[in-house]
Amino acid sequence: MKRIILSMAIIFGTCALAQEKKSDTAKTKNIEGVTITKQVFKKQSDRFVYDVAASPVAKGNTTFDLLKQTPLLSSTDDKTLKIAGKNNALIYINGRKSNMDSESLAQFLKNTPAENIQKIEVITVPGSEYQVESSDGIINIVLKKKMSDGLNGNMRMSNTTNKYNGSQASFSANYRKDKLGISASLSGGENIEAQTYTLRNGTAKTSNESTGDIDDPNKNIGGYLNIDYQLNDKSNLALSWNTWANKSYNSTVNLFNTIKTEGGTKYTWSKNKEDSRSYNNSVNLNYELKTDSLGSKLNVNAAYLNYKRFQFTDNRTYLSDLNMGLGDMTTQVFQDLPQIINNFSGMVDYNQKFKNDLTVSIGGNYNKTKTDNDSKNISYFFNPAKNPDPRPNHFIYDENIYGAYLTVEKKFSDKISGKIGARYEITNSLGTSDNAPTEALKRIERNYNNLLPYLSFNYAINDKNNISYSFSSRMRRPSFWEINPVKNILTDDNYTQNNPFVKASSTYNQELTYMFKNSYFLIVNHSYIKDAITQVPLQGYPVSPDGTVGANPVLRYIRTNFGNKQEMSSMVGIQKSFFKQYWTTNFNIGVQHNINNGSLDVDPTTGDRFRNLEGKDIVYTNKTNSTSLLIQTNNTIRLDKKKTWFFGINYFFVDKQQIELGLLKGLMSLDLSLKKMWNDWTFAVNVNDVLNTNIVKIEDFQDNGNYNYIHQNRYNRSLTVSLTYNFGNQKVKKVRDIEGASDAIKSRTR
Repeated sequence: MKRIILSMAIIFGTCALAQEKKSDTAKTKNIEGVTITKQVFKKQSDRFVYDVAASPVAKGNTTFDLLKQTPLLSSTDDKTLKIAGKNNALIYINGRKSNMDSESLAQFLKNTPAENIQKIEVITVPGSEYQVESSDGIINIVLKKKMSDGLNGNMRMSNTTNKYNGSQASFSANYRKDKLGISASLSGGENIEAQTYTLRNGTAKTSNESTGDIDDPNKNIGGYLNIDYQLNDKSNLALSWNTWANKSYNSTVNLFNTIKTEGGTKYTWSKNKEDSRSYNNSVNLNYELKTDSLGSKLNVNAAYLNYKRFQFTDNRTYLSDLNMGLGDMTTQVFQDLPQIINNFSGMVDYNQKFKNDLTVSIGGNYNKTKTDNDSKNISYFFNPAKNPDPRPNHFIYDENIYGAYLTVEKKFSDKISGKIGARYEITNSLGTSDNAPTEALKRIERNYNNLLPYLSFNYAINDKNNISYSFSSRMRRPSFWEINPVKNILTDDNYTQNNPFVKASSTYNQELTYMFKNSYFLIVNHSYIKDAITQVPLQGYPVSPDGTVGANPVLRYIRTNFGNKQEMSSMVGIQKSFFKQYWTTNFNIGVQHNINNGSLDVDPTTGDRFRNLEGKDIVYTNKTNSTSLLIQTNNTIRLDKKKTWFFGINYFFVDKQQIELGLLKGLMSLDLSLKKMWNDWTFAVNVNDVLNTNIVKIEDFQDNGNYNYIHQNRYNRSLTVSLTYNFGNQKVKKVRDIEGASDAIKSRTR
């Protein structure tokens, strides 16, 4: 069920290559009569840097809220973060990628106070030294570094109300004594993720409409422990442990179905229940050796990741009538869908710095991953009665990735700098199934290698003007849940299907950036995706390879490679403070152009083809272009001289645009906030989606007569009240930056 929700979230997630950006104006300090200007938002060689340490935006906010107000970043679903012109954003903390799956990470960021953040780095085109997928960008959260020993920390409590009520709490502490540094955090909460759906598909003669509610209760708890010890002046040893657990019992789907065929109209109820729980634990051991006084160093990491998810679903279909009465049960499907992932990783990096502003980086990594998916599926038929249909399937996936990279970075002058590099990756994978429906599914072996070049160039024309260009080539491997060949049932005739045949896609990214006075900027992006991994609908009467034709039309959302795609965007942005910094505003406007070119005529997991009533084969195609307007503005208004009261007003608009599933209608949201600071306390009230306009609507009309419509209300309109308290010595030094060996694997877990 969550997979269905996630799949639908991906629908609109692909659209949000949008509404993002903000720079920041300067803040000044008078020191002995000299005015020093601090650049709050600036472009460095390969990244944008947003210094938030002195900004009132951070106070009382969560890390997730702060990221949504960071230049170039946005979120349309309040779950995932997007970078302008990018498909996805990977979260790093102090240069180390987060150790949690996507669902856990979103909860973690929402439960973590933003007070300890020094700056946020947005790396739109990562260099060869980063193990990233596709056109992903990186958001690196840099924590404050303090100067003395002691203990400090913070506590935060909040309550959120939309359709239901939810609460969150977190506690974090940092301890420093001589050579030992310890940081720890514990957070948790509970909430019910509510959604209301209308799903409609069919032709002029036949149709299937499902309307109703999905309620997904969640309880979360997790945290981290980092221990860093300085062995001597040149070397450090560190151990990091991250953990997160989620429990979602009694998650329900209640959909009323209206099925129209040439033989008449039938009404049914789909009532599904799901119990699931997941656990994510990872540990990383790091050794760092400084080899000279210029900053050259050796980094060695060894890591282990264990991810477990247990999911049991009970899917029932009942007869009904026009008045939505509940009749006899016709079918019942039990599914047991566990997934266990074990990953062992190693990584070695060496950076050699030379006196002539030359840096050479070389490194390698190895990832060994095994996923165990022992699925059980049995269907019972009562009206009309038939024998049970058991379909167990034990799918095991083994993957080995070998990688090596070399980058050379050179500062030629105060104005000109550049970086060039390449990453070479070898991937060997094998998926085996003991009870697959087809012979082709019993053993799926893929072995491939890729050379991935990278280039960036930065030219500071003068103190006010800066221009840069970047190019990179990347791959996107499918997530582990995407290749697990299971169904996620919504109704009898409507489900999503994962696909073990999905292969890695290739992406080529280009970006041109111009900045003026570190406050005005223009960013132009272009991405070309080959063999794009996405989810597309196939509908009609399924025809199996032996010629058997299904009795009813069905709709299957298939995870697959779907042709090629181009994404282009151009955005201009400005950030200014007015009235002696009483009002700080970010305004961004741009255009995005999507070119889709894909088609699908067969279910790759079963070999089924689809026909209409006339017996003609149906091919799903999407060869449509779209151009969309994107707008975003974030405003902070100081209400008093003492800088204790602040009012925030944020707005985004994404125009309609073509995605793989069809035409996504426009999205927009107006958010308001009020914040009061008093000593070490911060009180905040946030109202999101005031106008209740952030609702997903997708329409698709095919030349063959098929249509598909999705209406998804995620109840984004919400009220959040929070209280944050900072305690202890606020000058405690943070644990040093550490990058984990298994970082590249985390984004591919569920």
